[in-house]
Amino acid sequence: MTRLERIHGKRQEPRTLGVQAILEWAFGREKAQLELPPPQDVEAEAQGYGLEYVLYQRAQLGCQIDGGRYKIGSYTHEDAEVVAAVVASLPDALGGRRMAIRIAELARAGLTPDWMPGAVPRCVPVEVRRNQHGVRAKTEIVGTAHVTWRGRTRRVDILACPVTWRPHPDQIADARRAYEAWWQALDWVREGLVTGGMLREVVVSEVMPRRRPWGQIDDTSL
Repeated sequence: MTRLERIHGKRQEPRTLGVQAILEWAFGREKAQLELPPPQDVEAEAQGYGLEYVLYQRAQLGCQIDGGRYKIGSYTHEDAEVVAAVVASLPDALGGRRMAIRIAELARAGLTPDWMPGAVPRCVPVEVRRNQHGVRAKTEIVGTAHVTWRGRTRRVDILACPVTWRPHPDQIADARRAYEAWWQALDWVREGLVTGGMLREVVVSEVMPRRRPWGQIDDTSL
């Protein structure tokens, strides 16, 4: 009998949730915390900690996890602790500790990484000036030329307006690469939760966020 069963007097019916909803429940509602194991040496840090590590630690605990130490006067669901442990075991190839922290932070806030939806690079002046006549692009002298007009030759400045792309295509590409990295980490967590079979009252569904929401089609199956 789990601690929740002892508290409520009956077993809770399992709920079926997608991995993002499970993460938001675990880190948001249940306030689960990451326990990132310190690397023993450089080689251990490079290899990361696999799901086997989580399974071993759970077995050592006899499948009973007391999460009360995280929430004073309250209880952290043991399934939420399992979720946090799996997230903490993300391999370095998928971002390791940095990605684990990112996943937990986003889940607590109930957010999805900003992939800059609707962003289109536009060519705009680097700087503008505002006066009584309105807004005008700032120009700068880039050279000189000699111009003959009505028989007279004059030296004139050649002006140009420095421009840039906003948002820059690299910014958009970086945001979308970061989103895909987060998606791949979530997929690993989902697989780990399913394979580990350690959740008692939550069933992990196949529902995932869209892999490339900026595309024309939903390609989550790719």
